[in-house]
Amino acid sequence: MGRILGIDYGLKRIGLALSDPLHIIASPYKTISGSDEADILQKLRDIISEESVSHIVVGLPIGMKGQETEQTKLTRVFADSLNCFGLPIFLQDERLSSVSAKKSLIEQNIKTGYNKALIDKRAAAILLQQFMDINQL
Repeated sequence: MGRILGIDYGLKRIGLALSDPLHIIASPYKTISGSDEADILQKLRDIISEESVSHIVVGLPIGMKGQETEQTKLTRVFADSLNCFGLPIFLQDERLSSVSAKKSLIEQNIKTGYNKALIDKRAAAILLQQFMDINQL
């Protein structure tokens, strides 16, 4: 059974999380950056290969009232670009995942002002854990 890759997509940084092989626990993995789509896809291709990823979950930033935003549209385009990997791709509502990530870091006395990358990968882990708690793959 391969791992699940969770992705918190952003224009500046992309937070990544990985499940354990049994799909029980999601852990923050790393943050990648770059605006070049080909470079981002290559980094993801390497991670997918190295970590034996079998599924991808992309956080979908939906507005608090359930409406689609400009970032929602950009994230959908990004998620579509992941079809090149030939893996199942799922979209997960990520409302408040970044807020929850920041709050959990503050509770651990970790400063968040200069740790945006840490927030992004923690947010990816939160949305991936939410997905795994609801879905059995």
